[in-house]
Amino acid sequence: MWIKIIRPDAVLVWRDPEVSRRLKWYRSVMLSRSPAKFMIVRSLKAPDNFRELSEKELWRIHDELHLEAEEKIKENFEKGINEEKLKPAEPSYLDVKIELSKRILKRCRFCEWRCEVDRTKGQKGVCRLTDKVYVASFFHHHGEEAPLIGTEGQGGSGTIFFVSCNFNCIFCQNWDISHPREKLESAGIEVDAKKLALIARKLRVDGAANINYVGGEPTPNLRAIIESLKYLDVNVPILWNSNMYLTIESMKLLLDLVDIWLPDFKYWSNECARRLSNVRGKIGYREAVTRNLLLAAEHGDMIIRHLVLPNHLECDTKPILKWISENLRDKVLVNIMDQYRPDYLVLAHPEKYPDIARSLTTEEIQEAYRYADELGIVYRPIS
Repeated sequence: MWIKIIRPDAVLVWRDPEVSRRLKWYRSVMLSRSPAKFMIVRSLKAPDNFRELSEKELWRIHDELHLEAEEKIKENFEKGINEEKLKPAEPSYLDVKIELSKRILKRCRFCEWRCEVDRTKGQKGVCRLTDKVYVASFFHHHGEEAPLIGTEGQGGSGTIFFVSCNFNCIFCQNWDISHPREKLESAGIEVDAKKLALIARKLRVDGAANINYVGGEPTPNLRAIIESLKYLDVNVPILWNSNMYLTIESMKLLLDLVDIWLPDFKYWSNECARRLSNVRGKIGYREAVTRNLLLAAEHGDMIIRHLVLPNHLECDTKPILKWISENLRDKVLVNIMDQYRPDYLVLAHPEKYPDIARSLTTEEIQEAYRYADELGIVYRPIS
């Protein structure tokens, strides 16, 4: 049983016209004035023989149905929940996504490491996961950004923490589930798609404003997450809380499933990403994340998180804010975060990481806010 907590700022934030405008789809789904995108996607009929098709042919079918889904999403805004129109098709567009995600798992390319190992046969890539999925915890999170708590300031974000990550941030505050010292299964419980759906259902029925997939990192678990939506029988916004180092294939699977995106935009400098998070995939961190942010912003509401690091205003914070102002300024909210503290490897070996071996100064965070104001970015320190 969860404890009811009231956050007044989660009520007041919806009085801000820019918050209401930029998060209008998410708010509508949260209040069940519109169906979540996954409900629309699984109501669209797919060809009966889709499982017999090649992956190339499957993507062609997928892209055609994506266009149909986009139109249906627009048509259903603020139209309520019509159970007859939203009756799941057999097979459905969602089934096509599930099949594609299973094929990707056999030559894994969910993220831009593109390890291409067959996880269904027990092989492991950078994330150290096979086809097993582990959940470390799930609960009503009252510490997320104010719009994610619920319009009445209670309910919280229905957060599901997955074990493992495709990054290795040396300052990670969740290192015990992202990179547990023991085997991955020691950090959580194994779940399948049906169990994941039951977890999401309970969170929503108990008042959660959304289902918040996080970790660790949700990306390596994409197959199970997508499949779980086949069994989820309540209307609830889907929130993708991610480092956004996804491949184009993963993005295409998610674009018409995610109702609100909550991406981290950690670095501008690829060298900082390599040194501080060990990001050494097939393409650079900045190239992957900026590409994915542009795609996501065209297909859903978004709050971008940027954690300000000490001594990294010039190489990361300011270039990131400038890029947002030039590309996404009128579409997204930005949470400029001041919560950094030395942790994990930085805490253990401060002499190795002298640039981030301290907390932020007041001057550093105020300079980040000042620069955002100068650029005209709508930001809120809303967590």
